[in-house]
Amino acid sequence: MKLELVQSDAEKRIFLDLAKEIYAHDPNWIRPLDKDIEAVFDPKKNKLFKTGACSRWVLYNDSGVAIGRVAAFVNKQYKEAQPTGGIGFFECIQDFDAAKFMFDHCKAWLQERGMEAMDGPINFGERLSWWGLLTEGFYEPLYQMNYNPPYYKELFERYGFQLYFNQICFGRDVQGAVPAKFEERHGKLSLDKNFRVRSIKKSELDKFAKDFAYVYNKAWAGHGGGKQIEERVALKMFNNMKPVIDESITWFAYYKDEPIAIWVNLPDLNQWFKHLKGKFGWMQKLKFLYLKKFGKCDRFVGLVFGIIPEFQGQGVDAYLVFEAAKTIQATKKYRNYEMQWIGDFNPKMINIAATLDAKPSRNLVTYRYLFDRSKEFVRHPILK
Repeated sequence: MKLELVQSDAEKRIFLDLAKEIYAHDPNWIRPLDKDIEAVFDPKKNKLFKTGACSRWVLYNDSGVAIGRVAAFVNKQYKEAQPTGGIGFFECIQDFDAAKFMFDHCKAWLQERGMEAMDGPINFGERLSWWGLLTEGFYEPLYQMNYNPPYYKELFERYGFQLYFNQICFGRDVQGAVPAKFEERHGKLSLDKNFRVRSIKKSELDKFAKDFAYVYNKAWAGHGGGKQIEERVALKMFNNMKPVIDESITWFAYYKDEPIAIWVNLPDLNQWFKHLKGKFGWMQKLKFLYLKKFGKCDRFVGLVFGIIPEFQGQGVDAYLVFEAAKTIQATKKYRNYEMQWIGDFNPKMINIAATLDAKPSRNLVTYRYLFDRSKEFVRHPILK
């Protein structure tokens, strides 16, 4: 076996296409868009190259057939107990020796750069995308969510990777009855006419981006020392999402016109992208526009739910969800709702999922491998 560094366009194509062989007989696999993966490895598009480093390889057997791929990266913004690098975009045939060959290579590459541990499979970027190994819930993945064969778990754990934290997704039936406790709490707050809700409007993205940043910075970014978001960054994010925003599923709550809560959702883009087979040229863009208008997308995805501290514990979550549900259920467009993953180290956010009457739908795992095997392994600390 040998690992070849990916550099040329031909090697990039092999890296991308290898997954087709791994998932050839898996009807639930949805091929990610090539452009989304390539953006991770493009210094012009990924700002982490300014302070970090990233390489990727394809593994070939003795006959010259591609049987695996992997990437390794050093992200200076990834602050852990010890210098910790990452590996990701891992694909491999069901062969431990092949997986070990790649893991050993990544370990050596990271050690050369001063790392003392490696996490994986993770992303050379934000945790929102390409993060974790799927261990439960092997059905169609959400957009930019990792998906893998069940045997990958054995490959990682046999090598010595240990569970650093679970990534729990939650979901629920959209058309199911809203819990009685929601209606009761909603009724109490409705008596105060200072409370109101609004769905997002594409024509007012400046306003909603400002309101989003306000709530996010007061309520959501504080969990685990999360970064503050500037209004201009929020507006850029909303403008990027504008082509796929469904005004009926993103909601804001206000008290005396002050934004106090946000519930940001998008349609599950994979329900459309699964028909594009990883491509997004002009023909696929036309097909996407057609699918978005006439195709089926019956699942939407929760991105952010937050309430400012002054209004937490008062039933605002129930008020917001109950009001939004009137519109969402009336459209009869969606059948399923699923939240992006929440780390098991974050009980506050898990409790928020519970208030939405959502149940665990799938689980991913972030694994860690300490290079010093005599060092005590410690799981991700619980956020207070």
